[in-house]
Amino acid sequence: MLGVPQADGAAEGYSAKRTLPLRVELARQLRRARTRLTLALLVLLPLLLLAAFEHGEDDSRGGRSFADIATASGLNFAVFTLFASTGFLLVVVVALFFGDTVASEASWSSLKYLLGAPVPRMRLLRQKAKVAALLSVLGVVLLVGVALAVGVLWFGTGDLISTTGEALTFPRGVLSLAAATLYVAVHLSWIAGLALFLSVNTDAPLGAVGGAVLISILSEIIDEISALGDLRNYLPTHFSTAYSDLLSEDIDPSSMITGCFSALSYAAVFTTLAIWRFNRKDITS
Repeated sequence: MLGVPQADGAAEGYSAKRTLPLRVELARQLRRARTRLTLALLVLLPLLLLAAFEHGEDDSRGGRSFADIATASGLNFAVFTLFASTGFLLVVVVALFFGDTVASEASWSSLKYLLGAPVPRMRLLRQKAKVAALLSVLGVVLLVGVALAVGVLWFGTGDLISTTGEALTFPRGVLSLAAATLYVAVHLSWIAGLALFLSVNTDAPLGAVGGAVLISILSEIIDEISALGDLRNYLPTHFSTAYSDLLSEDIDPSSMITGCFSALSYAAVFTTLAIWRFNRKDITS
């Protein structure tokens, strides 16, 4: 016997808020091989960098780049790992988690069945974006946390030495590293929004991921053209390493504030476009 329809026309007992629970989607994504391999790579990277420093030849000749002083302390090693990963690896990780959200369901021909369950479109997009954000933040924190643990174990709890020669005590350095990690997570939001927008426009997950990474690389290349002057400030990648300002005694937060505003603005635009597109898209797969 069929139940009595609710006032909104839905079947008795149906509640949109109970469809696609966050814990279910998170568990589903964590069971996927690409999620496990990505997180494993982020754990493995600090160990690979440590092996490279230990077995490589020291030819820095007194340089003051992040690589030259990476072995000065555990904190320096963690900062170098973050710096080396910001421009490409973490971009790929965030693009992978967000670009795979809707496009993977479309490629498996399961998207139409999810929406027919029925899961409202906005809820499906929101739940998948939340899980992608959780996995992205987990990846960034995991990378920095493992790098700090490995660095402290191997190089000790010495001061954090900046590229200008300033030294921060270990507790102060840990706070600076935590703030830098938070900044990177916020700054990568523009990649998240872009990858999400591309994901709702294609049935090919690699197309969404690759498109987001390619645009980031193009932005990095254009940012190297000094003739553009202040126009480079409008590029989404221009302030990607503004967290380096945290490694000095006198912190100037202006670049980081501008970087956060820029990234969040781009993220808001791309996310709005993703919502608009997904709500109007004909789902055939």
